[in-house]
Amino acid sequence: MYIYFCGSIRGGRQDVQIYQTIVKKLQTFGKVLTEHVSHNEVTDKVIVAEVTQPSLGVGYELGRAVAMKKRTLCLFRPSSGRSLSAMIRGAQDGHVIQVMDYDPQQIEDLLDQYFNTLNQSPEGHLK
Repeated sequence: MYIYFCGSIRGGRQDVQIYQTIVKKLQTFGKVLTEHVSHNEVTDKVIVAEVTQPSLGVGYELGRAVAMKKRTLCLFRPSSGRSLSAMIRGAQDGHVIQVMDYDPQQIEDLLDQYFNTLNQSPEGHLK
């Protein structure tokens, strides 16, 4: 499985340790792509975006993911004191796009649950 992770680069470097934890866990589910890696032949792709830090770049990437109907998980950390964009929260459809609030200590379990559910789903095509 190929997983595209995005998080704020310019405005969110204070979250780099959280990003590292997320990417390390995602690597147990498949190959984590970076934004400069492009594979035209990839069909099963999951986008995981840490959306706590406001980022126009991440917002753009999420818009592209929605347009391409790619499975997308948006992770938001309420303990940051920030409010999640209503546009991102409102994009959740419960199937292709999911938004999950998380606590950093629980992120690995949350990702386990999310990917285990995908792998068990007949339409998931992610095994």
